[in-house]
Amino acid sequence: MLVSLKAIHVAAVVISGLGLLLRYAIVQAEMPIAKWRGFRVIPHGVDTLLLASAIGLLFVGRIDPLHTPWLAAKLAGLTLYIVAGALALRGPARFRTLAIVCAMAAFGYIVTVAITKQPLGPFAGVNI
Repeated sequence: MLVSLKAIHVAAVVISGLGLLLRYAIVQAEMPIAKWRGFRVIPHGVDTLLLASAIGLLFVGRIDPLHTPWLAAKLAGLTLYIVAGALALRGPARFRTLAIVCAMAAFGYIVTVAITKQPLGPFAGVNI
């Protein structure tokens, strides 16, 4: 059960990140598909699957999110990913490139925190 949930979660993560990059490219190129209703609806399905699998992993793994620092770090990164991703797709044109870079940096941070289980993610173990 845990392996299946994790596989679903990881697949949804990959689809979310690649999907955001694809949608950004489509919006920037002003392709007609950007006006298709499914273009806006499908990502919500992916995000719902991602959230449901995350909750399932917490439940099956008996993880208390209120006492798990790396989960708090992931949630902070997720907030940045969502805001920056929204700006990359719908924000002022002059900010879209910066927004997609920020969104992808947040995405990378979230993935690294998930792998290392360390709130500092890619910076865990680095002496500054």
